[in-house]
Amino acid sequence: MATVKELKATARPKAGKGAARAERRAGRVPAVIYGNNEPPLTISLDDQELRLRLQAGRFLTTIHDIVLDGKKHRVIPRDFSLDPVRDFPLHVDFLRLGQGSKIRVSVPLHVLNAETAPGVKRGGTVNIVTHTVDLEVPADNIPQYLEADVGALDINGSLHLTSIKLPANVRLITREDATLVTIVPPSGYNEEQKAAAGAAPAAGAAPAAGAAAPAAGAAKAPAADKKK
Repeated sequence: MATVKELKATARPKAGKGAARAERRAGRVPAVIYGNNEPPLTISLDDQELRLRLQAGRFLTTIHDIVLDGKKHRVIPRDFSLDPVRDFPLHVDFLRLGQGSKIRVSVPLHVLNAETAPGVKRGGTVNIVTHTVDLEVPADNIPQYLEADVGALDINGSLHLTSIKLPANVRLITREDATLVTIVPPSGYNEEQKAAAGAAPAAGAAPAAGAAAPAAGAAKAPAADKKK
């Protein structure tokens, strides 16, 4: 079961910019609950409590029970806006969840065993290409994250979405062949590889040149016999 957090709300009978500004002056954040074929419900939340939820992380993938006038509304946050200068919350949109609902979510990627990857031990760096994976999942079984094990990756190696285990009853929205993680070579690695590749043919040619010397000496031997 997904973790469900509780948020207390108050009714916000008035809509519009003026009413929203009045709520913010009172230390509250305007919000709306919509979806599940029911009318939108305008509410407001405590500013400080909402900030703590946002700072805790995974806000958009956490199910909430919003308590309004003694009634609980099961929802998931769909979007929120922040002040561009002071970075405080301005508004939140919540999607109402019905029984057996399926929703689309962006689930973060957690990289495992980076320190033991051969490519990292040789000086490479883990490069996360895809930070989140989009899934359609049951509302009561939203994964907190997906695990990407890079413990076997060498330099220039990559891990794709098809290589990781997904939870049951989920449908991929992100394309299956998406690259998740790569091991980037250290500085100068490609030049060293080219130099090593160029040196290999030269080393192979050296024995052939040495082998020709005795043959030349053998050709001069009969001339020495004639002088005698």
